[in-house]
Amino acid sequence: MSEPAIILDKLAKTFGSNEVLSDVSLTIAPGQTFALLGRNGAGKTTTIRILLGLIGATSGTARIGGLDPAQRPLEVRGKVGYLGEDQTMYPWMTPIELCRFLASFYPTWDAAWADQLLNRFELPRHARIGKLSKGQTVKLGLVAALAHRPSIVILDDPAMGLDPVARKEFNRHLVEHLQAEGSTVLYSSHLLDEVEAVADGIAILDRGQIVRSAGTDRLRDDIKRIVLPWDALAEISRPEQLLDLRRHEDRAVFVVADASTYLGQLDARQIEYDVVDLGLDEIFEAYVIGRTEGRPDASTPAEPVSV
Repeated sequence: MSEPAIILDKLAKTFGSNEVLSDVSLTIAPGQTFALLGRNGAGKTTTIRILLGLIGATSGTARIGGLDPAQRPLEVRGKVGYLGEDQTMYPWMTPIELCRFLASFYPTWDAAWADQLLNRFELPRHARIGKLSKGQTVKLGLVAALAHRPSIVILDDPAMGLDPVARKEFNRHLVEHLQAEGSTVLYSSHLLDEVEAVADGIAILDRGQIVRSAGTDRLRDDIKRIVLPWDALAEISRPEQLLDLRRHEDRAVFVVADASTYLGQLDARQIEYDVVDLGLDEIFEAYVIGRTEGRPDASTPAEPVSV
């Protein structure tokens, strides 16, 4: 069995009295596309900065490509391609000049591959970087991240600032390309619709903790919305993995993890119910928004629910 591409083991990080990460554990297999999801401030970028060796963890361990980023940060950056939200480049350089400059820092820099990427993204080779559009700057950042042929690529909301259509197209083409290359991809985002179609696995990070980590298909299979008569609640026990419970008129609307177990209980008691499949955005909300807002009591009206 090959070594995991990325390992986080009980990772914690504090800044002064502010605990940003707490007991974060995660394993990503080689060749996997894994999405790290969370709202702004959840700890996604801090996790990535630890993996890149830019900051140290307060406790716990991190490994990327078999390396400890705290001990061997330069080697890590040589093996990893990174593309973040903020593309900071020398505005007076041209794309060609930037590639020549970066090549001196990477022994594995592939000039021919960089040239192909410039062509693929239709980038003007001799225009000043400061004159490029936002979309062109993001694409140039991608050239810089991929031209040294990294086996692991970390993307931290790289297409933020693009319009929604361009952003979705960029992300889809980028991840599909990396998957075709066999790269391991860690994709950090709070825009769920952009990762749902391409992610093999997902971790939901909230307030510095991973509240759920699983394969994308497993999440969809496990977590369901269940709708049944409100009066039937008196006949059944509370689900152990209840994520949300709302009353909508005379109906109880649940979101539960491990739905198959709960549905078995309903079948055994011959209680009529409806099951609704959830999208990734709804699953994310059940774990994150439900956790922060608390469970509504029986008198709390629900938002209209499609059944």
